Amino acid sequence: MNLDLTDRLIKKQEEGRLFRIGVIGLGKFATMFLSQAKSTPGIEITAIADLDYKKAKASIRTAGFEKDINTSGFNEAQASNQIWYTDSGIDLAECDQLDLVIEATGNPEAAVDHCLAAFNAKSHVVLVTVEADVLCGPAMIKRANDAGVICSMAYGDQPALICELIDRVKSSGFEVICAGKGTKYLPVYHKSTPSTVWNYYGLSEQEANAGGLNPKMFNSFLDGTKSAIEMGALANATGLNVPNDGLLFPPVGTSRLSNVLKPKEFGGILASSGSVEVVSSLDRNGEDIPDNLRWGVFVVFKSDSKYTEQCFREYGVPVDDSGEYAALWRPIHLIGSELGFSVATALLDNRSTGSTKMFTGDAVSVAKRNLKVGEILDGEGGTTVWGKLIPASKSITLNALPIGLAHNVKLLNDIPEGQVVSQKDISSISESNAYTLRKEMEADFIESQKN
Repeated sequence: MNLDLTDRLIKKQEEGRLFRIGVIGLGKFATMFLSQAKSTPGIEITAIADLDYKKAKASIRTAGFEKDINTSGFNEAQASNQIWYTDSGIDLAECDQLDLVIEATGNPEAAVDHCLAAFNAKSHVVLVTVEADVLCGPAMIKRANDAGVICSMAYGDQPALICELIDRVKSSGFEVICAGKGTKYLPVYHKSTPSTVWNYYGLSEQEANAGGLNPKMFNSFLDGTKSAIEMGALANATGLNVPNDGLLFPPVGTSRLSNVLKPKEFGGILASSGSVEVVSSLDRNGEDIPDNLRWGVFVVFKSDSKYTEQCFREYGVPVDDSGEYAALWRPIHLIGSELGFSVATALLDNRSTGSTKMFTGDAVSVAKRNLKVGEILDGEGGTTVWGKLIPASKSITLNALPIGLAHNVKLLNDIPEGQVVSQKDISSISESNAYTLRKEMEADFIESQKN
């Protein structure tokens, strides 16, 4: 008898053979997951890692855990019915007594280190740090496959949810025309910095600080970088195309998705079918679109018969003026609160909820202002560069600097506002696992283009 995920988790609980989970990075996403994990059958949070002990302890309390944390070691914590805490993500990832590690630091270079250590310990990984995925995903997945473990996108984050929508549509015989997510966007946001970000969100600095909000992280969401990273990861997981010169961020509500997100030759805005895109919740005048999809995800697909188009009409499917293009969307995503689906899928079915398969799109560094020789780039969400999504082939031709490696490097040349920063424009990047895997991915791509 085939049981669903929940039934099988309950069975694990009844048998007393709980899956052991470790979490690296106790920010908002991880805390949301922990809040649900404490009441999810079949799993047990046995280890956490964060650089800040007080933050880790507060996250456990916020999530509603009655267990305390123990710094002595994994075995000692288990013997005391406590959660092992360490300030070293590597120490946690190397623990071979864990079944699965959740990597949620948001730091791509650290995330790659943690993933490789977890693979070596034969632990599955749910990779919340999508920055690492778009930076060197194919090379990292190769390492996971060699180790016989799963490295999965995080359900609750938009890329994994979009992968699910695409899979649902394609497995039903439809052609995917466009897929993506919604966000709050205006062109001026590309220049935003951590010192201006709260004005755009309508918050005072005092309100943001009281809420524990990270200005650099929120600025990454606002200035377009996070959208480029997430849509790059989506393209690399699904094979969808990316725009040649960055995401368009059209102001489109749910009622117009199928009219706008189709090829230009059929009245839409896309250069071609099968593309990723992000829609803005704001008109270019700054006003909210009434049926905006700011928190949601979507897929636009195409019928291949008059009968299907008739069925669309009969069942109220939202279609374009021709009746040929249709849209399906999900209005919200639950962030870390629904991460358990990825965890259960990896542990019980040895399967991911989306993972990189190829190098199709890249999130590259673009100058936010005129940059001068000697300036130090401060990476994602900072004051100097924002991340733009372009095709992998274009990135390789430009020798573009990926946004994931644009932190703490010195400029060797002046860069005008709006120009892509080249790897030749910066001082040497420190040798790291992330850099090594990135170069391996680039070399594999170049070789594949010769064949």
